[in-house]
Amino acid sequence: MSAELTGAQIVVQALTDLGVEVVFGYPGGAVLPIYDALFAQQRIRHILVRHEQAAVHAAEGYARSSGKVGVVLVTSGPGATNAVTGITDAMMDSVPIVVLTGQVPTHLIGTDAFQECDTVGITRHCSKHNYLVKETARLGGVLHEAFYIARSGRPGPVVIDIPKDVQIMRARYEKPGSIGHKTYKPQVKGDLASIEAAVEMLAAAERPILYIGGGIVNSGPVASQLLRDLARLTGAPVTSTLMGLGAFPDGHPQFLGMLGMHGSYEANMAMNRCDLMLCLGARFDDRVTGRLDAFSPHSKKIHADIDRTSINKTVRVDLGIVGDVGGVMEDMLKVWRARGHKAVDLAQWWADIAGWRARDSFGFAQTGTELLPQHAIKRLCELTR
Repeated sequence: MSAELTGAQIVVQALTDLGVEVVFGYPGGAVLPIYDALFAQQRIRHILVRHEQAAVHAAEGYARSSGKVGVVLVTSGPGATNAVTGITDAMMDSVPIVVLTGQVPTHLIGTDAFQECDTVGITRHCSKHNYLVKETARLGGVLHEAFYIARSGRPGPVVIDIPKDVQIMRARYEKPGSIGHKTYKPQVKGDLASIEAAVEMLAAAERPILYIGGGIVNSGPVASQLLRDLARLTGAPVTSTLMGLGAFPDGHPQFLGMLGMHGSYEANMAMNRCDLMLCLGARFDDRVTGRLDAFSPHSKKIHADIDRTSINKTVRVDLGIVGDVGGVMEDMLKVWRARGHKAVDLAQWWADIAGWRARDSFGFAQTGTELLPQHAIKRLCELTR
């Protein structure tokens, strides 16, 4: 049987067991016990920020670049409310983070105590899940469960509100075994019949387009390779959302660039004229679609996404596939090869795309004495390679 630890020590031990190496935070009175426990050890590094919003954005950047769950530590009241913008951003962009917030002692909750706020209520609609932990013995299990929720299925932010007395009281900590959730069970495997139908639709298309989003990135590096294989087999052009950039090689001849109001002319024209759109891990953001009644008006639409609530939420599709896009593409490739499909002759489709590309929508001319920002960026790129 393990020795009793304070709640703060349980938090640090659980983070250590979860493989956390970095915590981004800003101290305050309601989380000083956790800070004391952090400074008493050497395995977890603390990055001090100057504002709680910056802590969450830093954790987002860490999560995106490392593939791990970002961790934030902020105090109660204004500390928690300052973190809301970053939490919302992580929710919208599917970034896995766990935000630890301090709270007033349990006997003061609901009394409008100094620096008290309803953190659970405030973050309920901008987090994937949140907790108010009122028993020290529950802390370890909650932390492990929070990490599971943050990184599984569609990733997102999880908030854990910890009263100060819970951080000070003692309890036993046991590292849990298998982690799961009794109600949260994301569907990772796509329905095979739907995947087979999608393959047949793709094989019959004369003007197909692959529309990719951040789900490809979140699915892992294998998904990017599967996407390249799918593009090669089908011969279809590929366009991306902002969150999907990097999942497909930027210099690849089949890549049309980013879609939407900040995207390329050829990407937007191809989306408008395609007869089949296969959306992989994107959510049809309004910066991409513009007017919904004019978005890809003549196409059959397929949407594969791990979040079933994203399918038919904004754009009505002809076929929805719930599942991790990496697994969906892997199954699509297996079906495509098993049925002996060959890429349709897309010569005319690529001729149309070549005409749109010829407009050079991002081209510019440097004239006169005024320095264009595009020219400065281009010269920096040439000089630094």
